[in-house]
Amino acid sequence: MPLFLELPLLLVVAFCLAVLIRTFLVQAFYIPSGSMENTLAIDDRVLVNKVVYGVRGIKRGEIIVFKGDGGWKHETPIEQPTTKLGRLGQVLSDLIGLSQPQEKDFIKRVIGLPGDKISCCDDQGRVVVNGQPIDEPYVYEPSQLVDPNQQHSCMVRNIDEIQVPPGQLFVMGDHRLISSDSRCSGTVAIKDVIGRAFLVVWPKKHWGVLETPDTFANVPDTFAAPAGPLPSVDTTAFGVFGLPILASLAISARSARIYRTRGRRLPW
Repeated sequence: MPLFLELPLLLVVAFCLAVLIRTFLVQAFYIPSGSMENTLAIDDRVLVNKVVYGVRGIKRGEIIVFKGDGGWKHETPIEQPTTKLGRLGQVLSDLIGLSQPQEKDFIKRVIGLPGDKISCCDDQGRVVVNGQPIDEPYVYEPSQLVDPNQQHSCMVRNIDEIQVPPGQLFVMGDHRLISSDSRCSGTVAIKDVIGRAFLVVWPKKHWGVLETPDTFANVPDTFAAPAGPLPSVDTTAFGVFGLPILASLAISARSARIYRTRGRRLPW
């Protein structure tokens, strides 16, 4: 194909591949607030694995992205476009994972699984999970220790013992002093989990892998049902649309190699 025809086709193919990868495999998310400092800073962008929980359960200590219900509100306002052009731009950028976060997208660290008993605090001010105090080196600016008038406020550290309901998760931000999390917004339904954040990709100076700390290694499990795998990702659409696109890329690349090879032949 002539370059002026092949280039637009390749751009369309690349866009379709980006949409497929974003929909089924990995998605980029923007960090709008400081609730996960200093693990994640404002304006960081992280990659979220959307298939990992289709093959295994969620673990304590992992950082997850989820859809919050009506009880969840961002620490900082999320501005949404008001014009048709702005909304169209957001849709297109969201398809390839470059948009600002939606009003219901949140990122927090998993503290408790279904059936876990959580309270705070022990004599050292630590969160207690299933009777085991946990040391959290990633916490930045702990909340106030005691405020009897705000037992369920996100701005205090003391938590009356609760048991995480079946199918739910107890999550908290690493910047406890400003994080709105399960202390006041309630638990998170496992079905609302989008995936696990595993890599900071921007800015360059913050690049790094988000590993699971060994903080919860000594926490005993409960007899309640574990946080099992989420429903497997349906890859039918990827097979229907992705394979033809990959095939077209392979044919195009093969044709380009043949063309270049022929062009290098010496005349007889």
